[in-house]
Amino acid sequence: MQKHKQRQWQFSLLYLVVAVILFYILQKGGQSGQPKSLSYTEFVSEVRAGHLAEVSISADDLTGTLTEDAAKSEGVKTITAARLPNIPDAALLQDLENQHVKLIGRIENSNSWGALLLSWLLPLLILGAIWGYGLYKVRRGASGPLTFGKNRAKIYDQSSANKLNFGDVAGVDEAKAELFEVVDFLRNPQKYQRLGGRIPKGVLLVGAPGTGKTLLARAVAGESGVPFFSISGSEFVEMFVGVGAARVRDLFEQAKQKAPCIIFIDELDAVGKSRASGRGAFVGNDEREQTLNQLLVEMDGFDASKGLIIMGATNTPEVLDPALLRPGRFDRQVVIDKPDLAGREEILVLHAKSVKLAPEVDLKTIAARTPGMVGADLANVINESALLAARRGAEAVEMRDLEEAIDRVTLGLEKKKRVMTAEEKERVAYHEAGHALVGFSVEHADPVYRVSIISRGIGSLGHTLQLPTQERYLLTRTELEDRIAVMLGGRVAEEIIYDGVISTGASDDLERASELIRQMVTRFGMSERLGDLTYGRPLNARFLSSPFETDDRNYSEETARAIDDETRRIMDQIHERVKQILSKRVDELREITAVLVKKETLDRTELDALLKKKPEAAD
Repeated sequence: MQKHKQRQWQFSLLYLVVAVILFYILQKGGQSGQPKSLSYTEFVSEVRAGHLAEVSISADDLTGTLTEDAAKSEGVKTITAARLPNIPDAALLQDLENQHVKLIGRIENSNSWGALLLSWLLPLLILGAIWGYGLYKVRRGASGPLTFGKNRAKIYDQSSANKLNFGDVAGVDEAKAELFEVVDFLRNPQKYQRLGGRIPKGVLLVGAPGTGKTLLARAVAGESGVPFFSISGSEFVEMFVGVGAARVRDLFEQAKQKAPCIIFIDELDAVGKSRASGRGAFVGNDEREQTLNQLLVEMDGFDASKGLIIMGATNTPEVLDPALLRPGRFDRQVVIDKPDLAGREEILVLHAKSVKLAPEVDLKTIAARTPGMVGADLANVINESALLAARRGAEAVEMRDLEEAIDRVTLGLEKKKRVMTAEEKERVAYHEAGHALVGFSVEHADPVYRVSIISRGIGSLGHTLQLPTQERYLLTRTELEDRIAVMLGGRVAEEIIYDGVISTGASDDLERASELIRQMVTRFGMSERLGDLTYGRPLNARFLSSPFETDDRNYSEETARAIDDETRRIMDQIHERVKQILSKRVDELREITAVLVKKETLDRTELDALLKKKPEAAD
């Protein structure tokens, strides 16, 4: 297919070059025989100088042929001049006779306009023929650049070398169990049809980016052993209205011929976004709406019993048009969550098959260190670790390579060459030590794994890494307050050590803490003053009448003031609590900072040794 496309573009380029050369030749040829135009006086001077061998006289023009010597000096063979209107040429004729110049009379042809028209029309016809032939050759290819109505789906059949199955997908056991029914139907349709059952026409895969929606769809096709049409939603929509609808029709026509098969539309929201969005003050997108309408019609028009199943994938199901999600179209939604600890370990094992690991590598530990990561992140961790091991010339990937790869993925590259002054380095060390010491002091904080003042990523001058010991799906008010306390530890440490002189280093901490407290007040009902109510709600994108609207404010100005007051009160309360914790342990804060300035990075073992014993939780 790639060679076919390349050949088409080569032919198109060849036709263009030939057309340009032909046009140049015609222009050049037309110009080479043109006489030199002179005024009447200059023409008479040439006659009297004896430079002309022959003169042709017409009703309006004088055309003279130069002698050989004159032609060499002038660089042209003929000259021409317009005759003077209503003035006899007796003097000129006498001069011509005196110079023995041959005289020729010429009668103008009344059909000269035909020759002029042909001189313009013939080159245009030739160029049009070349362009038409090139257009015909390009259109013969199914994926040519001018074949607007052809679909651009990639087709994978069961004999494809990159065939996938459920064994190539890990960490999404619930989703695989849900989709196995589709696989079973494609393998054994009679099993369901004999009882009158109807397989869902459409299956929508919903999940965060990188969770493996596309991979899972291809695995379904691989397990079923049926052709797999894969296309992105954005490939339907073009600048010209009607092109997307034509591509939808062509896609379904091809799929029906290859049934049973699977049509997979990735990023479905690109074409399936709600038709209500953008209307009102702004004009809707006619091309996208026509494409969506055609997709809905095609989904209604095929028989699922023939084995044609549509699968879609999206990260934002809330923006999809309700007509897409009704029964009879995308009947079933399969949610692909981020993997848990066991799922992450399975994904790491799967991706590590192609990597040579050292015997001491413990992928379960790595899985515990990567909470919240999806399959794409974990694959990147394995790949980065292999690159790091190869860079240092190792024979196998070791634990330190995997640890460094995780830091690169989550925190960014180390910037050891960034030079800080001694005062800045000390301030950063106090800041990170404050985070760590509060993390050791409060009861519900995640365990501190490492503290470093080595810059990583953009804008980061240091980091305090905490790792949860188990997966958490619910958080209590006390646990949230402890998390906020750890966030404020760096700022409070600076206040204590530098007598209230604070820096800009806590901007990110304050932003995250403020947002979490505001959610406690407005979303989680954790404010006694405001009660068990939620305040404000994000507007659904499908109902936005203006792109500048972001939130539905369903409370009064008085309530807004109460929300601000309550947010400030909780922040001040936690700030005071953190200040009491660090004031009692200021000696340990200074000790950790001194060692951190020298070593730049301290792990959990070194921190435990500095603190000598595990402190009791501070109230």
